[in-house]
Amino acid sequence: MLHRQCWEARKRTLGEKHPDTLMSLSNVASAVHGQGKYTKAEMLHRQCLEARKKTLGEMHPDTLDCLNNVASA
Repeated sequence: MLHRQCWEARKRTLGEKHPDTLMSLSNVASAVHGQGKYTKAEMLHRQCLEARKKTLGEMHPDTLDCLNNVASA
């Protein structure tokens, strides 16, 4: 899956908590959800949410988008 390759590359080059890396994680979670792997997708969305809370804060728009994704998973 290309989303996973992008996420792995961004983790190596930018670090795990970089906003672009977290966007890639969110993309992976959405792709997994689209494959019907709901439990795995929810886990990835929660991982993204927790990282965004720590790096961007709880009220940042990207964090709130991630919260919405968890609710939809």
